[in-house]
Parts: sequence; C-alpha cells; structure tokens
Amino acid sequence: MDFAALDFPVFDGPLAQRGVGVIAPFDLALERELWRWVPMEVSLHLARTPYEPVPVSMEMAHLVSNAAHLAAATRDVLHLEPEVVAYLCSSGSFVNGVPAERDLCAVIREAGAPTAVTTSGALAEVLRLLNLRKLAVLTPYDADLTGRLHDFLDELGVKTMASDHLGLGGGIWKVNYRTIAERILAADHEGAEAIFVSCTNLPTYDVIEPLETALGKPVLTANQLTMWACLRRMDLPIVGPGGWLREVS
Repeated sequence: MDFAALDFPVFDGPLAQRGVGVIAPFDLALERELWRWVPMEVSLHLARTPYEPVPVSMEMAHLVSNAAHLAAATRDVLHLEPEVVAYLCSSGSFVNGVPAERDLCAVIREAGAPTAVTTSGALAEVLRLLNLRKLAVLTPYDADLTGRLHDFLDELGVKTMASDHLGLGGGIWKVNYRTIAERILAADHEGAEAIFVSCTNLPTYDVIEPLETALGKPVLTANQLTMWACLRRMDLPIVGPGGWLREVS
C-alpha cells in the first residue's frame, strides 16, 4: 500500500525530545508526580542511588548523598544526552549545609553533566529570586533531620517562623492529601512569607493550588522546585500549579 494514500495525520513526530537526568534516592515512589511537572517534549531519565537498609533519618540522608554514588548515577544517564541532571532529594542535599550542596552539583558536573541542580539548591534559588526571608516548614522527617533543614535555611539567611514534622521512617509516599493539607495549614505562621514542604517522596501536586488560594502565599514543594530549576535552565515554561514561580521562570 502506498504510504502517502493512508488517511493519517502527517507523520512529522514524535515531538523532539529534550532530556532531564534525575538521580533519585532508592525509595522514590513518585515518578508519576514528577512527569506532571514537565511539558510533553521533556523526557525524564531516572537513575537511583543504591539501596540502604536504614529508615529515613540523618544516616540515610548521608548515605543517599554519597558523592561516588551520585557520580555513577550521573554517568548512567549521560548516554541519553540530558540537558541537565538533577539530584532529586531534599534531605540529601541539605544535610551537610550550603557549601556541601554546591559540592554535590560540582560532582554531577564533573561526572559529565552539562549542568546540575539539587532540590535544596533549587529551594535556595527560588528563595533568592522571590526575596523570601521568612518560611514555615513541613517535613515528613524526624525532629533531628528537620532541624538540619532549619540550619540550612539559617545559612541562607532565611528564618524558620514555624515548623512541623510527621516523624516518618519510611512509606512517605503513602501519606494522603488530607493529612498533608491539614499539616501544611497547621504549620503556617502569620509571619511566614511562604511555606516549604520538604521531601521529594511526599505527594503534594494537587494540594498546592487550593492551599495557595486559601493562604494567599506560595506553597513550595520539593518536586515542584526541582523540576522548575531544570526547566528554567532549559528555557522552558513551568508546568503545573505554583503561580509565583512563573514570575521568576
């Protein structure tokens, strides 16, 4: 049969693909949420850090941010020609402070990535661009790891006005939207200019817009900020909720 005679749309596709390499902790379960944050022409290529038989904790944050593991994961996705490689982990990128977060980006670039971002680096970037200096914080972690996030924010010159944590050692992706929304509302503070919800394994996509409407301030989440930082480096508009981020895209 003559191909030209077929009654099909013009076969010019598929849409030209632009890649993002994503280095995720071994326990990430929210790949579907990640894809909601990017436009159709962007493909996410995931690599994972090695399994570690420990609960979510300070120890795990150190293990999943091991420089050798990040370099190996970066090399695993390079053959797919990503334009940027992201270390998708809040705790692993803030646990050792601001200089160490920058070192993680350097490790990823030295392994061959064209450019690199981390979740906590994306947080620092948007806080600076939106000139936010007072935050409320919600995390799924224990008190010690949550305290390390406070320290990271303090290094950035950002004051934690209020904070709440769920105290979970695992299964973070199983927390339902009702619980997350209730805890975000409870964590808010009248003096906070925005709320940051930490952890890339905590589902947040569908609660952001209604909570921003109710609270009248940005609700910034880990996956949202990481994907925003990637798209910004690719000169692509953001996808999904978060109107304040469009101001700095």
